[in-house]
Amino acid sequence: MLDDEELLALAEDIKAHGQYQPIMLDVQGRLLDGRNRLKACEIAGVEPEFATYDGPDPANFALQINIRRRSLTKGQVAMVTARTRSAAEQEGRSASEQSARSAAEQAGVSLGRLGQAMTVVRHAPGLVDQVISGAVGLDEAYKTAREAKAQAESGESQLARLRAEDPELADKVVEGELSLPAAWAERKERAEEEVRRRRVATQFLCEVVPPLAQSRGTDTVALYDQQFMLTGRAITGEVIEQAMAALAEMAQAWREREAA
Repeated sequence: MLDDEELLALAEDIKAHGQYQPIMLDVQGRLLDGRNRLKACEIAGVEPEFATYDGPDPANFALQINIRRRSLTKGQVAMVTARTRSAAEQEGRSASEQSARSAAEQAGVSLGRLGQAMTVVRHAPGLVDQVISGAVGLDEAYKTAREAKAQAESGESQLARLRAEDPELADKVVEGELSLPAAWAERKERAEEEVRRRRVATQFLCEVVPPLAQSRGTDTVALYDQQFMLTGRAITGEVIEQAMAALAEMAQAWREREAA
């Protein structure tokens, strides 16, 4: 848009000499070209004149008109073209309506330059307007976008790995309940806890089962003396039955483990 002073000057000119060029709309009545003229007509109190573009690609029509009218660098032209193509894709219009090569040729930029601009649109959208205004060069914006793209791809890879190791945590990341770093921190804690539990279980089995296997039940029971009993570990018939049930479960689980 023109600044306030330029808009006032345009409004005075239109009021004095009329509107030289119509404001262009597409067949749905959307504005393609002439935002400044429309605003100037409102300021001047003049009824604006409109025309309708009924061609196959209104977005490209608006793009070409504005590129020819303004003195833009190749980087700015590439970015304007890239943003127009991105908007068309978001509206559901296939980019195949106009190939990237054809778009680059019509805009007068190289296909590589347009590719850089598309990378900025997709991975550093906050820099698009800055490139178009000339505040940031396309090369600088592309470098930032490329770094953002690499980081995003790395994040996707980490998420895929997390899903393979812990689907529950991966779902929490996708749903926004956890950040990816926080999910990996929790995954590390879970893994460490799993190792601790394995160590405790293994040591318990090694300490309890071999002595039981080597003992003779009759002699062991005959020698049992309560005065040497470990605190809180009294032996009763019920405790022995529970131990036998636990050993039976262990034996079944071990057979399944060996068969797996």
